[in-house]
Amino acid sequence: MALELRQTLKLSQQLVMTPQLQQAIKLLQLSRLELQQAVREELEVNPALEEDGEGAPEEQGVSEEQGASEEQGEVEASPQVAEQDGSASDETPPAQELIDRVDWDYYFGDGATTSGPRGDRDREEEDGRPYYENLLTRKPSLAEYLEMQINLSTGDDAVREIAPYLIGNIDENGYLKVSAEETAEALGKPLEEVERTIAKIQTLDPSGIGARDLRDCLMIQAREKGEEYALPLKILTDHFDLFTRGDVAGVARKFKLSREVVREAFQKLVTLWPKPGRAFLGDDVHYITPDAYVFRTDNEWVITLNEDGQPRLRLSAYYRDLLSAGDKLGKEDKEFLKQKINSALWFIKSIQQRQRTIYKVVESIIKLQRDFLESGPKSLRPLTLRDVAEDISMHESTVSRVTSSKYVYTPHGIFELKFFFNSGLHRDGGEENIASKSVKEKIREIIKAEGEENPLSDQDLVRTLRNQGIRIARRTVTKYRQAMGVLPSSKRKKLF
Repeated sequence: MALELRQTLKLSQQLVMTPQLQQAIKLLQLSRLELQQAVREELEVNPALEEDGEGAPEEQGVSEEQGASEEQGEVEASPQVAEQDGSASDETPPAQELIDRVDWDYYFGDGATTSGPRGDRDREEEDGRPYYENLLTRKPSLAEYLEMQINLSTGDDAVREIAPYLIGNIDENGYLKVSAEETAEALGKPLEEVERTIAKIQTLDPSGIGARDLRDCLMIQAREKGEEYALPLKILTDHFDLFTRGDVAGVARKFKLSREVVREAFQKLVTLWPKPGRAFLGDDVHYITPDAYVFRTDNEWVITLNEDGQPRLRLSAYYRDLLSAGDKLGKEDKEFLKQKINSALWFIKSIQQRQRTIYKVVESIIKLQRDFLESGPKSLRPLTLRDVAEDISMHESTVSRVTSSKYVYTPHGIFELKFFFNSGLHRDGGEENIASKSVKEKIREIIKAEGEENPLSDQDLVRTLRNQGIRIARRTVTKYRQAMGVLPSSKRKKLF
């Protein structure tokens, strides 16, 4: 069989992702803050796009141009006036002198000159108020807080040299994770100086910081309490294992004391903080701004999109008029301007399409989860992305992008849109399936209503749910309980 070259025609369909379509998809999955950042970046790179401020209509821009031209005409005519009337020469300087008087260091330095009498930290607004940047602050970290106390409480140079290394090896719970011998070897310092530094750190606030384990942490706090914690301190020293098991009778037998006295000592010990470093753990609180609001009005649920903080965009009137007078532009300039205007139009259209899609998805979710609006999370029904996609005639991937990092305000709180999507569990008797989140809420309610002395085990929760028509395995109850952060029954029991 001979080989030969041959040309053939083949007709096929192919999905091509144009840059405009890629931009629309990218905007669709952005959160509110990310969208604001994307708008700012587009405003910087596209001169044909501008923000539509409330006090800056298009007519105002024309009047400002006319005013600028008239002012320039007055400046250019000022030398002639000066020749006729000498008194006017001091009042209206030439245009070049006006430009020379501009403080370019102040202008390009954003109002911050290094040659001024005051530095950046002392800058103030014109009305005397301090700059907003000078008011910004943050919560100090645990390491910064401890180092500050060391610097203020001791003048021992050896302690100040060793303390940063030890503080850097304190974990988020406040426990010291390096031994004195390892520190002495790493820093080349005498062991006595390292132990003296550790003892100094353990006297700092918060109480119990720098301990090596839970027992050491509680003992440090008990010592600081004084004589009233003498018995609790002795319990920690001699019978810590009995305390961890809550064995009041065993400790009473060891010390030959009544159970009431030992129980009071246990109650004092449980008031101590086992993880002193947790007070400095975590960032500042971040507040969520919902993308949509759902209100009840006249027995109907109304959806309102949140557009606060989102700039209103429009085409620049100047560049639009410049393109209409295309005879005055060169070919390359005209193509560049046309490209920027088309890009601006598509960007505005993509944002509008994003808002319409969010509205459709929220409307569909509210329609399918109407019981949730009426009764709360315990009435959630099973819902998938396909259900919403079929309801609004869109693809599942589009629904997934819309629900990513988007939040909605409801009468029961603010929820992420993905909260409303969950799997279902079968009910007995052929009834409609129940959502997994609803089962979690039922488990939470059952645990909240249980007695403190006899908490329900996971098998007891299975029986209680089965009596309500919900057939569920014990391992599933355990998984849901752990996901909600609920302790097992043996640790939910209150001994004191």
